[in-house]
Amino acid sequence: MKNKSSNHTVLTIGTFDGVHIGHQKIIKRLVEISKIKNLTPSLLTFFPHPRMVLQKDANIKLINTIDEKKDILKQFGISNLVIKEFTKEFSRLTAEDFVKNILVDHLKAKHIIIGYDHHFGRNRNANIEDLKQFGKDFDFEVEEISKQDINDVAVSSTKIRAALQEGNIKTTNTYLGYNFMLTGKVIDGKKLGQTINYPTANLHIEETYKLIPKHGVYIVKSIIDNITVYGMMNIGHNPTVNGKHQTIETHFFDFNKDLYGQNLKIELLQRLRDEQKFNSVQELQSQLHIDKKNALEFIKSHA
Repeated sequence: MKNKSSNHTVLTIGTFDGVHIGHQKIIKRLVEISKIKNLTPSLLTFFPHPRMVLQKDANIKLINTIDEKKDILKQFGISNLVIKEFTKEFSRLTAEDFVKNILVDHLKAKHIIIGYDHHFGRNRNANIEDLKQFGKDFDFEVEEISKQDINDVAVSSTKIRAALQEGNIKTTNTYLGYNFMLTGKVIDGKKLGQTINYPTANLHIEETYKLIPKHGVYIVKSIIDNITVYGMMNIGHNPTVNGKHQTIETHFFDFNKDLYGQNLKIELLQRLRDEQKFNSVQELQSQLHIDKKNALEFIKSHA
């Protein structure tokens, strides 16, 4: 675990996958308290996701990579993100050891903000009332985000994952309060796009746990060399040319710089259509003209 705190902290705890608008209510309150009490705003999260470790649910995919989560939290004012490696051994820690060793000794928590249904410790057998008692023992305050506050925002990471698997980017972005993103390195592709005047940047995402949306064509944007560039992305297997592997390829409009080797963060704005198998490369090219026209119309009215 990194980031031992040298200052007293106001702290929240959780996986915070997606850092969605429900999470943002907690974070906003955390930052508020940090200013009132002059405490470092801190968030303790766990990786791998507990379900990956405890339920052998290795197939769970996450909305954010760790680096994306760091960047998003920083934008919301969390200066101290602490990532605790989640292991079976850690899961067996008693509630008291977790509070004393990690929250108090390591993170110097003076104020803890937590959701109404938070459970922790071995077998998740400790709850908010236990945490309040520990607060009296170890001199920290506990603030509960009420059920009503949480339910006012009817959002969950599970709902967002389901929306992404359906390709529903509009709902996803509404729930997130920001645009869903894919982040990776531009690698060599088959260069088919160049031959039909639609050169693409082929994105490789190293983190295998990152959730990739449903195959199809999406309107996207990215900031490259401090300039906002729009384009369209295809996620799929390129069935027209009998592709065997999933690729993530983006054609940027009015853009001709070499991006090989660069790390890109690409935001998804809207879904255009399903991936299709065309009878010829010419048919594919004709469809790409239509996709580009539709994308530019969307960008004009929404950018």
